[in-house]
Amino acid sequence: MKAPSRVSSPLAGKTAIVTGASRGIGRAIALRLARDGARVVLCARDGAALGEVRESIGGAAEVLALDLREPDAPARLAEFAARQTGRIDIVVNNAGATRRGDFEALSDADWIDGFALKFFGAVRLTRAAWPHLKQSKGSVLFISGVGGRTPGPQFAVGGSVNAALLSLTKSLAETGVRDGVRVNTINPGTIRTQRFQARLEVLARERGIDLAEAEAEFVRAARITRIGEAEDVAALAAFVLGPEAGMLHGAIIDLDAGATKTV
Repeated sequence: MKAPSRVSSPLAGKTAIVTGASRGIGRAIALRLARDGARVVLCARDGAALGEVRESIGGAAEVLALDLREPDAPARLAEFAARQTGRIDIVVNNAGATRRGDFEALSDADWIDGFALKFFGAVRLTRAAWPHLKQSKGSVLFISGVGGRTPGPQFAVGGSVNAALLSLTKSLAETGVRDGVRVNTINPGTIRTQRFQARLEVLARERGIDLAEAEAEFVRAARITRIGEAEDVAALAAFVLGPEAGMLHGAIIDLDAGATKTV
């Protein structure tokens, strides 16, 4: 039996909104979806950094600098994407970072800020884009984190926010069955980002070792195979959002090099 031919541009003709697209995982996802043929709409707070990502894409990209913590900003982003491209097929909710720290040191402001961007920003954007996604039979992808399953003592805010996104994935997937919209989540583990690099530098200073030794020590202590790259997450996102993943719905996928030890 002849194998089916591989689709060279699996997302051709699709519009994808990617939040937190100025750096790290969001940037990698935006570049990968554009490579796979999507017209991407990039959003983050840093307009200059977004412009650099658009230049890297070299073509089909729209840019809107917004702070998605502002209650009206997600609706403005959805309206912008629909106006500029005529449709919305994909929403990648990636924006959001939370403060690490001991529980007693975390203030109300830390908790409010953590939920404001990563959770409520995602809720509001998905809600604003949902009518378009229903029309296009599109997809929503949340980039959460394995801390939502197994948070450490320094990750009370982040773990709680991520856990809320996991619950939202399952709930929204039920609505998606009715409306023809796929909803899934990727849970990255430790990824080589600016935040991880800062943690690694602290570890190296504390141990009096170089960065390579510090990374090896981190990997051993975490009992994982390696540190992930942003491109690892982007590759999985492209698959989840592509035509070959039609059976993935309500899925929560751990991409964590073995960090999650429970079923």
